[in-house]
Amino acid sequence: MDPDAVAKAFVDYYYTTFDTNRAGLANVYQESSVLSFEGQKYQGTQSISGKLTGLPFQQCKHQINTVDCQPSGAAGGMLVFVSGNLSLPGEQHALKFSQLGLNRLSVSDAARV
Repeated sequence: MDPDAVAKAFVDYYYTTFDTNRAGLANVYQESSVLSFEGQKYQGTQSISGKLTGLPFQQCKHQINTVDCQPSGAAGGMLVFVSGNLSLPGEQHALKFSQLGLNRLSVSDAARV
């Protein structure tokens, strides 16, 4: 399986879900997952989901500019870096964003995305 294709499929799924149904992202996190966001750390599915659904905007649109990935570890790990623009309703200019994630994808996860 091509790591770049898996990373692209995951990123497409993640940001489409973020833009349309943030609560649906809970299934991509595990209890051992950690999200660092503006100096704060959130661990576990419930904590991360609470942070994402509690952001001060309900609607947004991500435009992905780059997806860079690198396999990491023998257990299917993948380091994925994403950058792009985030558009919010009522804002004239898009915000720049970047996100780095260490993902562990199983074969069934890869098939699902």
